Amino acid sequence: MGRIKGITITLIETVEKGRDDFGHPIFEEVETLVDNVLISPSSTEDITSQMNLTGRKAEYTLALPKGDLHDWEDKEVLFFGKKWKTFGIPLEGIEEMLPLAWNKKVMVERYE
Repeated sequence: MGRIKGITITLIETVEKGRDDFGHPIFEEVETLVDNVLISPSSTEDITSQMNLTGRKAEYTLALPKGDLHDWEDKEVLFFGKKWKTFGIPLEGIEEMLPLAWNKKVMVERYE
């Protein structure tokens, strides 16, 4: 039996690249590749509770690798040839207490 290995997904982050003549920030979208992300269909319980709490339908749950420092709140991600949007606060476990290579999870909904 082989080791569990995630896929590479694209995280789209917005970064401030400067200011216009009126002092307002100018933002730019930057695509960042994130390796070793596990993707699983959301459970029926997760879908139901998220629909009741937020009105959003959780399609997939992403398991993020240990040591990842990206901001995952309300971000766009690309995988399976489609665009998705994360929602909710990523749930994070204590790295030393988890035996595998992932310690965070975040849910995504279909975006486009």
